[in-house]
Amino acid sequence: MPQYVFKRMLALIPVLVGITIAVFLLLRLIPGDPAIVLAGERATPEQVEALREQLGLNQPLLFQYVVFLGNLLRLNLGTSLISGIPVLDEIGARWSATFELAIAAMAIAVLLGVPLGIVAAIHKNRWLDQLTMGGSLIGVSLPVYWLGLLLIYLFSVTLNWLPPSGRIGIESGLNFQPLTGFYVLDALLRLNLPVLGDVLAHLILPAVTLGTIPLAIVARITRSTLLDVLSQDYIRTAKAKGLPERSVVVRHALKNALLPINTTIGLQFGTLLGGAILTETIFSWSGIGSWIYDGILARDYPVVQGGVVFVAIVFVLINLLVDLSYAVVDPRVQFR
Repeated sequence: MPQYVFKRMLALIPVLVGITIAVFLLLRLIPGDPAIVLAGERATPEQVEALREQLGLNQPLLFQYVVFLGNLLRLNLGTSLISGIPVLDEIGARWSATFELAIAAMAIAVLLGVPLGIVAAIHKNRWLDQLTMGGSLIGVSLPVYWLGLLLIYLFSVTLNWLPPSGRIGIESGLNFQPLTGFYVLDALLRLNLPVLGDVLAHLILPAVTLGTIPLAIVARITRSTLLDVLSQDYIRTAKAKGLPERSVVVRHALKNALLPINTTIGLQFGTLLGGAILTETIFSWSGIGSWIYDGILARDYPVVQGGVVFVAIVFVLINLLVDLSYAVVDPRVQFR
């Protein structure tokens, strides 16, 4: 196992280098000059040029990339051009918000997607199957920004059931001191039920919005994988022995269908971290996604580069953990 992990970690290095090159070059293709944004519209050309020289933006791209990569190897992601705060500090203050939202969205996707996929597989080609798969197709097709705005209009504006934005209400936030940055966990640790209710109320809409697409994908993967397992000979043998259908599905079929489902869940969770930009922006969620979005609008190179690299590192590490989990789900899997 340690040798396999070491080989996988070495294989991730070219991937991460490729990601740094891509984000570095694509960011420079965006129209606009950070020096002009930072100096202001009334700045003279001489002031803008002096600022470009100060920021190193007048250097060749290759030189700028080498400097960026060298700083990255020293865990120095630079300083925000707009706020003047080190990028690493910004990530430390915001990552918990994005992870909390992604965990909530993934919990919704798994708790609903797996049972729906099982129901669809058991009732293959019946109305329950068609209803479930039709709903999953709609879920995959819905644009996140449209769904988020629709949920805000329905549950916040029209019904006034849930707050439209933010992580916590103003009154609750004044008397609440986070411990870990995960507000739900912090409220539980402090046994503060009013704050817990307020935090959960703020979490519902963005979590549902972000979790809709992975829910549909998990349901479809669960159905297709389970149908394949249910057609195996050992399942027919279990049914012939007179075992209850529930026992056959849960104890035999589902257990052997967990590998693809587990892979899908892990990859979707990694995707949620990078795909939370629109959701966080719509719901004013103070996470890494909305922070990167603001950095793109402001042409804040260090913020966008640092944020994307952080998300990429987390994503590839999640992929590694998914691979290692195969041995837990299926003891027959061995790593060499």
